[in-house]
Amino acid sequence: MITDSDIKYLQMAITIADENISNGGGPFGALIVRDGSIISASGNRVIQDCDPTAHAEVLAIRNAAAKLDSHELDGCILYSSCEPCPMCLGAIYWAGIKRVVYAATRHDAAAAGFSDEHIYNEISLGADNRSVEFVNLEAEKGKEVLRRWIDFPGKIPY
Repeated sequence: MITDSDIKYLQMAITIADENISNGGGPFGALIVRDGSIISASGNRVIQDCDPTAHAEVLAIRNAAAKLDSHELDGCILYSSCEPCPMCLGAIYWAGIKRVVYAATRHDAAAAGFSDEHIYNEISLGADNRSVEFVNLEAEKGKEVLRRWIDFPGKIPY
């Protein structure tokens, strides 16, 4: 169900994206809302920060997590000027966000030069078939660390 709040907050994300272009960033904006309050907002900062992970959604998630002092953003809604890319989608799931409202689609982004279709395609492939070389090395030592985690009494699951 689409609400008046959805429209208001989505328009804010679009405005952030539009203003971000003038500030040297990409045409993307996102904000996170919980219980009718804006927790965080950000534009894309890939170029300014020289950080390929500095997408608007990821930055908004990072800021919200810091503000809420929690890695779990359950009860939050993410509003984005564009459909999140695969990386941002992963961050959304890891953060526990259960609702995303977006404007432009990933196909609209591709038409503007931001195609991530190859990443969507690569995700479904096995490691041996991807265009990036993946080498499985020291598997047993890596498993030892995971076994230690399983038995670690002070762990905080996430």
